[in-house]
Amino acid sequence: MKRRFNINGSCNLNRHYMVEIGDRLKKIKENYVDYGSYFVINKGRQYGKTTTLHALADYLSEDYLVFSLDFQKMPDEKFESGETFSRAFVGMLCESLQYEDGEEQQKMRARLSEFMTVHPKIGMDDLFKFLGDICRKNPRPIVLMIDEVDSAGNNQVFVQFLALLRGAYLDRDQTPTFHSVILAGVYSIKNLKLKLRPESEHQYNSPWNIAADFDIDMSFSAREIAGMLAEYETDYHTGMDVQDVAEEIYAYTSGYPVLVSMICKRIDEKIMGNDGFEDAKRAWSKEGIEKAVAMILKDSNLLFESMVKQLDTYEDLYKIMEDILYCGKRIPYSLEEKSINLGVMFGFLKEENGHVAVANRLFEMCLLNLFMAKEAIRSDVYAQGGSDRIGFIKNDILDMDLVLKKFVEYFTEICSQKDAKFIEKNGRKFFLLYLKPIINGSGNYYLEAQTRDERRTDVIVDYRGEQFIVELKIWHGNEYKERGEQQLTEYLDYYHKDKGYMLSFNFNKNKEVGVKEVKVGNKTIVEAVV
Repeated sequence: MKRRFNINGSCNLNRHYMVEIGDRLKKIKENYVDYGSYFVINKGRQYGKTTTLHALADYLSEDYLVFSLDFQKMPDEKFESGETFSRAFVGMLCESLQYEDGEEQQKMRARLSEFMTVHPKIGMDDLFKFLGDICRKNPRPIVLMIDEVDSAGNNQVFVQFLALLRGAYLDRDQTPTFHSVILAGVYSIKNLKLKLRPESEHQYNSPWNIAADFDIDMSFSAREIAGMLAEYETDYHTGMDVQDVAEEIYAYTSGYPVLVSMICKRIDEKIMGNDGFEDAKRAWSKEGIEKAVAMILKDSNLLFESMVKQLDTYEDLYKIMEDILYCGKRIPYSLEEKSINLGVMFGFLKEENGHVAVANRLFEMCLLNLFMAKEAIRSDVYAQGGSDRIGFIKNDILDMDLVLKKFVEYFTEICSQKDAKFIEKNGRKFFLLYLKPIINGSGNYYLEAQTRDERRTDVIVDYRGEQFIVELKIWHGNEYKERGEQQLTEYLDYYHKDKGYMLSFNFNKNKEVGVKEVKVGNKTIVEAVV
């Protein structure tokens, strides 16, 4: 059977190109399930949770009887009472074994069916007595897995169910119960409780405080991505440099599973064989990846839509994203801060050197597009960049020297009366706003995470295959400027460039505004001061 890259639903090894997750499954089994842990796989949307659970159910089946449920399949009306939920739950247990042919599974299915026939009404207490009974009599330990638990998050009956599971866990030395319970979803159990009882005195009282901390990394490494691409290469013989392509995809995605598949799927199905990428090797290259990224950012997709929805809902989270991207603000990482906790839970934020960071470059680029779109509606700076655009593009080549020269003239005119605090906060935003309409449609830019702080940010501009490195910095004296020049030359070496750009926001009264070209070693730096 032919395989393809998948971004919709769970992945199947027979139909899709997949990262090898055998080591991950082994760790989950040995570090959690074999110890009888109850735990939650709490990851952002489209992070591979369902794929992992399906594979884990097969992996565990040699040693355990596994019930694998999906609460998305349980209608809302089944949560109206303990009786309706209990009966629906037993029905789902039975259905989860319907395609299992082993003797143990057949006997269990018969017991579940008989119980439902004999007991037309099942209360929560009856349910847990029955569950204890089947766990005691079954020859092997039973593992319960429930996917999409947050789809039940608005139901008090579900919280009662969790509390009873917790009680059974605490009493399991006396009364048999599930050997291990695995819940999966976007929202953590703590935040499900918050949704149900928002009063401050209740919001952190979790019915699931027995859960072991789940710290298995489910993102894809560059090595794992390379393994998947090697299988594709075996089928199609594109001539790609598998390792280089894998590392470039990782640079944009930080291994976020669906983003990795999005890039691969665009290259395979939309780019390879089309204009400029007739050669498969060129499609599977840095240029092809940049093209795929541009397409992803232009199109609508469920992951980005979900991110925007959550940012509209949580204003403090929106503000954190803005401060990190626009101002290079360094925010200490603490999951005790509610907005940071939410951002990590949704998969938008991560910890990096003790500070909060946006989870990956593609998210950053999506957010910058969002912020720019909102600013552009009322921004004279954006409009000015758009009106100046024609002069900057000659024979499809971007004249970055002229972009900086015109920006210095315009910025000096509009901001000459502004105070230093305003300029420091908004200067970099203004440059990005000015640049956006100039490259829009034919190029993109992103902020380099490794160099970003409150004093310095490097912008990497891609325009029709040409890259420009622009350092944006706050002026802190000549010594700091010279150190910045040296840092920029090192960065130019990394990108194999001979020319770079530096835009300094200087608050000295006697500053020399303008643009000049300087030589630093064998590199040329165009320095602009406003």
